Amino acid sequence: MPRKKETLTLSIPPGVRQRLDQLAAQFGYYWGQSRPSPSALITAIAQGEISVSTGLVLTEPQIEALQRAVKDMVDAGHINEAKSVITLLLSYGDLEPPLKQSLMQQVSQPIEGYRLQLEQFINQQQPFLVSYGRPDKSLFDFTVYCAELNSIEKRLYLQVWCQEVEDNYDIPELKHNRTLRLDRIQALAAIDGQWRGQLDSIDVEIHLLRGLARAYEARFNDVVDERFDDLRRVIRRIHNTFWFFREVRRYGADCVIVGPEHVRDRYVCELANMMALYAPENR
Repeated sequence: MPRKKETLTLSIPPGVRQRLDQLAAQFGYYWGQSRPSPSALITAIAQGEISVSTGLVLTEPQIEALQRAVKDMVDAGHINEAKSVITLLLSYGDLEPPLKQSLMQQVSQPIEGYRLQLEQFINQQQPFLVSYGRPDKSLFDFTVYCAELNSIEKRLYLQVWCQEVEDNYDIPELKHNRTLRLDRIQALAAIDGQWRGQLDSIDVEIHLLRGLARAYEARFNDVVDERFDDLRRVIRRIHNTFWFFREVRRYGADCVIVGPEHVRDRYVCELANMMALYAPENR
């Protein structure tokens, strides 16, 4: 025996019936074979079977998580996946204008094309010119004769040997090396010249103490790794002191730079400048 159905009369503005028919057809609710059924559509909505929301309502933590995820995908080189997420959000997300503009800017940046071109230059040992945007929006050109794409602190960077040494305050042996962000590259162009075999480097010795001596995980550029009870002697080949000092600072008193002396002295000077900021007269 068929179930008894209730009847509901709706008062709707002109044009709404047509929109209901379109939605019913979109979600596959019909009378018979071809006639859309708004009644079946409304029943499905009431029973929670479907949602016809046209936007995604995101909380602030969700937006922050999303931006971090897109950034992580770009840094890891998953450009297509990052662009897919951005395009989905731009198409369906109910986003505030600043976030929408930021996502549109990210999806329009040719990072993927630059990365592919960089890989081609590196594989072919082809010197090239990089037009690079700085944080103050100024542009600077680097003439590159050796380059590597390396992951540093979970982000992909372009490390280069270039002619331009002005405003590079690293030690003299490493002044030709630069570390560039891919998202600040504005243009690339091949140039004539001789490709260098590798970036400039220097070997530094560190001693790891106490628990760090046991917990330390060897790096690919560690050329010596020796254990002596609670002391671990490591010789690391580095391309610049900036990233090296950042790592050493994280280890605190469990890591000592032994040499070369001018690298050790440079780090001691940095520590002294940091300590000066905490002097009583600076409070």
